[in-house]
Amino acid sequence: MKIFWGLLFVLGASLTINALTYLNFDPSYSFLKIKQQAVATGIYLPFYYFHVIIAGLVLVAGFIQVSKWFRSRYLNLHRKAGYFYVFGILFLAAPGALVMSFFVDRGTPVLISFLLQCGLWFYCTTIAFVKIKNRDIAAHERWMWRSFSLTLAAITLRVYIFFSSFYFDLSQPMAYAIIAWASWVPNLLLVEYFKRGVIFASLKKLNYT
Repeated sequence: MKIFWGLLFVLGASLTINALTYLNFDPSYSFLKIKQQAVATGIYLPFYYFHVIIAGLVLVAGFIQVSKWFRSRYLNLHRKAGYFYVFGILFLAAPGALVMSFFVDRGTPVLISFLLQCGLWFYCTTIAFVKIKNRDIAAHERWMWRSFSLTLAAITLRVYIFFSSFYFDLSQPMAYAIIAWASWVPNLLLVEYFKRGVIFASLKKLNYT
């Protein structure tokens, strides 16, 4: 398990480093080269930077948030990183993702996936913040894990795209739609299972788990 989380952190850190390269604010840099039509609207670019740069930093902060080892040794830093994580998502990364969703142009199923993911990301993060303010630590931890599972979609989406590109034509809307949904739904379900969230807690009462 440590190897798995170590690999996940390395992938996350790599994404963060890549995200920070956009601080050059070149509107034709890297991925933005293929989004020139969106950039030309004048709406896309600011929200792109909000999402990509801040979400990259939020990803690293998220690892700090869910690490019991880190929390037990550096509680003050854990709290400060938590504020950055929450406010970074609520005020920059999530709104940026919301606007970017309308410029994906991969069909309705993909749009619905990204909008729903963004809405849940915002909601789970908000509830996590409310719970810790109410000193409900157990509930705060569950909601933070839900939020972080959606944050990790930044990694899973790219991993799935990388491997799927060898076997599928991702220019096809349905192929990309499957990856879009797969990038975050299994993450959230795994958290619900291992943290015994609402879904599996309800099933347990019915003797289904």
